Amino acid sequence: MGKGQVGASAEAHKAFGNVLVLGIGGSPRQSGNTEYLVKYVLERVAEKGFRTEYISLSGKVIHPCKACYGCRETGRCTQKGDDFEPVYARMREADALIVGSPVHYGSASPIVMSLLDRAAFSSRKEGRIFSRKVGVPIAVARRAGHNFALAQLLYWFLINDMIVPGSTYWTVALAGAGGARDAANDREALATLDHLAENIAWLLEKTR
Repeated sequence: MGKGQVGASAEAHKAFGNVLVLGIGGSPRQSGNTEYLVKYVLERVAEKGFRTEYISLSGKVIHPCKACYGCRETGRCTQKGDDFEPVYARMREADALIVGSPVHYGSASPIVMSLLDRAAFSSRKEGRIFSRKVGVPIAVARRAGHNFALAQLLYWFLINDMIVPGSTYWTVALAGAGGARDAANDREALATLDHLAENIAWLLEKTR
């Protein structure tokens, strides 16, 4: 394998069994297209010896950030009684975050942005705990609007000092027309995600 190409031996991959790649599905739908795509990447990464975990935000309640700045004192969000803290705890532990979102009128889903806004604020007290972790965005829509949703996720990764791997195309997929669960039909998207998984593994091997 030539210089700059991705890939590593089975022995090399075994050394990364404690490196956690966390996938977060930001769709309100259970077992939908967003979940399929995030899990698709996780499966490819797991094949390379990395530990993976998936969290669906479907059915969870995560309130928007109040911008109260209470977390500046304690490093913990002052809002209680919703599902933010358990998800945030897994984000803190992870070495890489794959965040997938459906496109809602040109934007990432509200629950994804509520999670990310609160996570960013809460993390500042702890010394930018997301710094140099790997951040991966995935956006899925039936027709258009991917670029805006993808940009929202990218902006979050970049402002939190994370490293974003690329692929052979933007990490987007066309699926969901009429409520269909048909992400597996977008072969170009899956090929893009295959290469993305290779790059995630390569990057984690270089940085962990």
